[in-house]
This record gives sequence, structure tokens and C-alpha cells, in this order.
Amino acid sequence: MRSKTHDQLPLPVRRSLAKFGADLAIARRKRHLTAAMMAERIGVATSTYARMEKGDATVCIAAYAMALFVLGCGEAFAELIDVRRDDHGLLLDHERLPRRVRVRKEPEGL
Repeated sequence: MRSKTHDQLPLPVRRSLAKFGADLAIARRKRHLTAAMMAERIGVATSTYARMEKGDATVCIAAYAMALFVLGCGEAFAELIDVRRDDHGLLLDHERLPRRVRVRKEPEGL
């Protein structure tokens, strides 16, 4: 039975989670780890890990972060929305810059 969360997610998000889960499974197999070994190292039940490989959106983000750590990709979350790589955010910052800068005159006699 699917959760309401799954149905509410936009299609691109569902696809990216499914791809992430598939990539997680491939990375695990490349390292010759069983699903049970991954689940144990992450600290989740094997059924939860199976849901992770399916890209289940209801699995805690900490479990996904721990899976990346176990696979040697522990810094991945730090890079996801790095302000230095946020092109859209940098563009917005640039647009908010004032067109001119005026210095306010201090009242005389203070």
C-alpha cells in the first residue's frame, strides 16, 4: 500500500528518488555488500533498507544520509545545496543589490 506522501510528490521528485534508490543498490553491490549488511551498518531493519533501494519517500532522511556515509559518500548532503553552487540563489542576490548607494548625511552639531 502506497502512502499519501508518494501520491503528493511531483513526478520529477518521484523519479529522482527512484533513481537514487537504484543507484544506492548498484553502489552496494559494487562494494560486495548484502542488503542485510547495509541495513545493519545503517542501523535500520532490512525491510526499511529494501524500501530505501526503491526510493521510498517515507524513509527518514537520516537513513539515506547514513547509507551514503557507509558507502563512503558521507559529504554528499553537504554539497547538495551549497550556497556557492546555488546559481539561482546567487542570481537572486545579484538582483537584490541596490542600483545606487547613498550616504546619509549626519545632522550637524552631534
